[in-house]
Amino acid sequence: MEVYNISGYHLTLEVIEEIIETKAYIELSDGAVDRIKICREYLDRKIKTATEPIYGINTGFGSLCDTTISNEDLGELQKNLVMSHACGMGSEVPQLIVKLMLLLKIQGLSYGHSGVQLATVHRLLDFYNNDILPVVYQQGSLGASGDLAPLAHMSLSLLGLGEVNYQGRRMHASEVMEEFDWEPIELQSKEGLALLNGTQFMSAYGVYNFVNAKKLSNRADLIATISLEAFDGRLEPFDEDLHILRNHTGQLKTAKSVRQYLMGSEIAKQEKEHVQDPYSFRCIPQVHGASKDALKYIEKTIENEINAVTDNPTIFPEKDKIISGGNFHGQPLALASDLLAIACAELASISERRTYKLISGARGLPAYLVAKPGLDSGFMIPQYTAASIVSQNKQLCTPASIDTIDSSNGQEDHVSMGANSATKCYKVVKNLQRVLGIELMNAAQGMEFRRPLKSSVRIEEYIAEFRKVVPFVEEDRVLSDLMREAELFVLK
Repeated sequence: MEVYNISGYHLTLEVIEEIIETKAYIELSDGAVDRIKICREYLDRKIKTATEPIYGINTGFGSLCDTTISNEDLGELQKNLVMSHACGMGSEVPQLIVKLMLLLKIQGLSYGHSGVQLATVHRLLDFYNNDILPVVYQQGSLGASGDLAPLAHMSLSLLGLGEVNYQGRRMHASEVMEEFDWEPIELQSKEGLALLNGTQFMSAYGVYNFVNAKKLSNRADLIATISLEAFDGRLEPFDEDLHILRNHTGQLKTAKSVRQYLMGSEIAKQEKEHVQDPYSFRCIPQVHGASKDALKYIEKTIENEINAVTDNPTIFPEKDKIISGGNFHGQPLALASDLLAIACAELASISERRTYKLISGARGLPAYLVAKPGLDSGFMIPQYTAASIVSQNKQLCTPASIDTIDSSNGQEDHVSMGANSATKCYKVVKNLQRVLGIELMNAAQGMEFRRPLKSSVRIEEYIAEFRKVVPFVEEDRVLSDLMREAELFVLK
């Protein structure tokens, strides 16, 4: 079994992807253990000698920050915080994203600035390594005091409360505790805040959305190239000299990908009767490239966030400081998630336009890509579906990050709505996958009408693999099952 040490050092998105794909066992490094212990010991000493209130440690929360809590009640204060904030609603968060939440929370606590017990972090590790995944809901976070409601549902399980998914069953957390002979964690001062304050809900969605969007961005280039071949498109718009003049990195990369995919293609080399292609083909480098450039900014933002300490207050044992600030505010992630949704929506939008052109009966292709249009409707309606999805994306791309609303009696008066940005973006990424699947169905279908000419080895091999799950459609049949297969194939 692969083992990965959570050390507090920089965690990249590539490493996270590897940890998840290899199902690696994670553990704390010795350095992380020492940092967590030192911080907890410092906090315990500080509480004993404190003569002034310390927010969230011996005070209430939010607008109750001026209410002092006695030392005897500090543990109960933290337990009450977790229970009272578990107010999520709506759909259940996908289990893989909950697993990412656990991983990112462990990473954030490993820096030793949060004041948690080592036992609390070890229990988070137990849940992660045994695939015990708390039931968390998508709605409830304003993305400003951290992801309070979602992280409260994640943290309930440590106390033996709430529900978890384990080995295909949904059960009460206390049942899992009994099965593993674990005692519920007894929270001490500051621990509830350390668990609930933070951006791990937004960040987990951000990691998932970005990793899949990057794969889809690359796959979009290949699928677009197949469409270009099926449409008998021209090569000149992909000439390197043209793109050097504009010098956008993503544009250059996309044009290069298309040229490489077409190396050795008989279809690409044949003489063209038309002088120009529509924008959805001619401007593939410009549109796909702009989304690629956006992804670079988004990657940097998400990677920075998952390596940050985002709970509050923040403890600096070596400097004898406890600072109450706002590192839990999700504005960086909110903006990044909104931009990611827009970048993916544009990839889907231009994809649907290429599909529309392929079924239009132009360039020697039969209408709706069937031999007997009229008797058969062929690929008429998959384009409707793609158009519907693209339109939904436009609605989902209304930015959440420009919204805010007062909460906690005005104490929390500007919020990021980053959680809404993240969950909306998740839907857009899924929609992009569906639209690209539909385009691939149409492009592969159109290629059959170019025979006996062949495309490049790379494209012909890809189509051959696709044909193992989605056959050529000779006459009308139910297409929804093929569309779902195409959707899955796009991310294989």
